[in-house]
Amino acid sequence: MSDTRRALLDALAAGPVSGPELADRLGVSRAAVWKHVESLRDEGFGVESADDGYVVTDVPEYGGPAIEYGLDADYDVEFHETLDSSNDRARDLAAEGASDVVVVAREQTASRGRKRREWSAPDGGVWLSLLVRPDEPPAYAPLYTLAMAVAVCDAAREAGVDAKIKWPNDVIVSEANDNSSDSAESDVVATSGASGSSSANADGVSANEVSGGSPAQAGGVATSEASGGSNDVIVNEMSDNSSDSAESDVAATPDGRGYRKLCGILTEMEGEADRVSWLVIGAGVNVNLDPANLPAGATSVAAEAGPVERRVFVQRVLERFDELRGDLDAVLPAWRERADTLGRRVRVHTASGVIEGEAVDIEHPGTLVVRTDEGEKRVHAGDCEHLRPADGGR
Repeated sequence: MSDTRRALLDALAAGPVSGPELADRLGVSRAAVWKHVESLRDEGFGVESADDGYVVTDVPEYGGPAIEYGLDADYDVEFHETLDSSNDRARDLAAEGASDVVVVAREQTASRGRKRREWSAPDGGVWLSLLVRPDEPPAYAPLYTLAMAVAVCDAAREAGVDAKIKWPNDVIVSEANDNSSDSAESDVVATSGASGSSSANADGVSANEVSGGSPAQAGGVATSEASGGSNDVIVNEMSDNSSDSAESDVAATPDGRGYRKLCGILTEMEGEADRVSWLVIGAGVNVNLDPANLPAGATSVAAEAGPVERRVFVQRVLERFDELRGDLDAVLPAWRERADTLGRRVRVHTASGVIEGEAVDIEHPGTLVVRTDEGEKRVHAGDCEHLRPADGGR
């Protein structure tokens, strides 16, 4: 979207504004203002000419301009009616040098989760991928994934859903009285840069960094551990799917596990040993989807609390993410407050073995701390089960 179009939407969102004032603000002619306004009307906006200027009376339910209208975060929105994969498109934009762009698709036709598992992304959900270029080392990259989980959780809560987060980044609705369990995995992939930097997959697979240090992961991208205690669980296997591009595994889990999955997140990264080049954080959220059309174990915002305006939902996600992006120190406290995993008995399957105990904390950059009979273990990546009471869980 052009800067002029975005400035027009921002001006209209602030209240009635006259044509001459808009022309002055935008640096265009009044005829150009009229053409822009007519274009908005063609896209479904209701724009009336009142005594005190143009007034927006109606906003489309979804679409690029609809999302940007009133958005209190500085992101460009690239909207597609149909797209193979929003993560793939965001990666293309990254290669072109773009930044701070969110790719949104009404529906996706080739959505893939971890290990290239296909999943359905029909109209009614929110399928988005956010491209950012943080001025941070790779060790901080997982925080952006956790920030997206918090942002989606908060947007769902604002819509009336009792949403929580399952380590590291699944947004769920917990069934507190259900005696079931299941494992959920972080859908996060990092791709290596031209310099030969590391690539990692937070499903518990990572490749070595340039420095040759042992990579460690938690809810995101592999990073080198400066110093790891003897109880640290370090995952160090070569990734066989560094080209995966999937936004979520919303539809990939069975029923009967003590929670219903609302959202999955996949982050892809390119960077060097000491800096991130770009991050693409993809989120797939079941929003206005009929529960009858969802797989077992999944839920939607509509099923839990009724239909919502998707444009507003996306705005809340982007605005909350932007807040956390500007204050990374706030990410882990916010995650802890919304966590369903902490305080539970868990069983975490990692490449180096199974860790079982009570999940007691999460540490920078998203490492799960598990209290076991042998002491505290720190898990950087793995498949986390919430154990049933019969298995010793709460």
